[in-house]
Amino acid sequence: MIRAEGLRKMYGDFAAVDGIDFEVQPGESFGLLGPNGAGKSTTMRMIGGTLDRSGGTLQVLGMDPAERGPEVRAHLGVIPQQDNLDEELRVRDNLVMYGRYFGLPRSYLGPKADELLAFAQLEAKATAKVGDLSGGMKRRLTIARGLVNEPRILLLDEPTTGLDPQARHILWDRLFRLKEAGTTLVVTTHFMDEAEQLCDRLIVVDKGRIMAQGSPAQLIREHSTREVVEVRFGSERNAQVVAELEGVGVRNEVLPDRILIYAPDGEGALEEITRRGLHPVTSLVRRSSLEDVFLRLTGRSLVD
Repeated sequence: MIRAEGLRKMYGDFAAVDGIDFEVQPGESFGLLGPNGAGKSTTMRMIGGTLDRSGGTLQVLGMDPAERGPEVRAHLGVIPQQDNLDEELRVRDNLVMYGRYFGLPRSYLGPKADELLAFAQLEAKATAKVGDLSGGMKRRLTIARGLVNEPRILLLDEPTTGLDPQARHILWDRLFRLKEAGTTLVVTTHFMDEAEQLCDRLIVVDKGRIMAQGSPAQLIREHSTREVVEVRFGSERNAQVVAELEGVGVRNEVLPDRILIYAPDGEGALEEITRRGLHPVTSLVRRSSLEDVFLRLTGRSLVD
């Protein structure tokens, strides 16, 4: 569905996207995971043909979006980071009007709008003003609008930013249904749990480059351990105690408020800590997550 080879985007001497390669297969949910400024949205804009690339090759549905942008976009659904719904139109009218931009007839758009409202669980809000909707409802309406042309590929740029947990899970359910129906999803996100929930495969991007790629489970196996032990001895003592934890796990990481011990058996590692006469103030054993992989690959420094 999408193939990029050596894809680059330069702004003067700055490489926003620095020679990345990836492929997206039909019916796949593919993720671009990275911190702010990693090049995720820039890549999405090049896929959609709204931003010219500086180098490399890019094929979307067998077409170059730089040369055949309108043909490519006819088969794309785009969900931007920020909802850009028409506040002056009512909910159902947003779907109908958007469909007219694709040249779709009203005879098609009437039933299609009703179908999409049902999909987004917004039937009761069909005649409501957009401004009266909650954030989660607006996000579902934006996704419904992006489906009005029955796209083969749906581009979702950080789809759940700003939503509460309930709204996020409802949105995930809607996206699962689209994937089951055969729609190819391309998702950018910096939420690790979202990437684990939604993505069959993903690339971890930082500073315009691919740091790793694979399924969430594969990346965890390759770059982390099965479990992680979090222990706290107090902010003043953590750095002093870490030397005494040598050999407990595969590797240890000292943070300002806690120590992370990466181990195949978290409970066994915690028992070993106790046998060494060390008594943490608090302790927690959890499974390793994509967040552990992400932070190891991209670092813990704050990105502005």
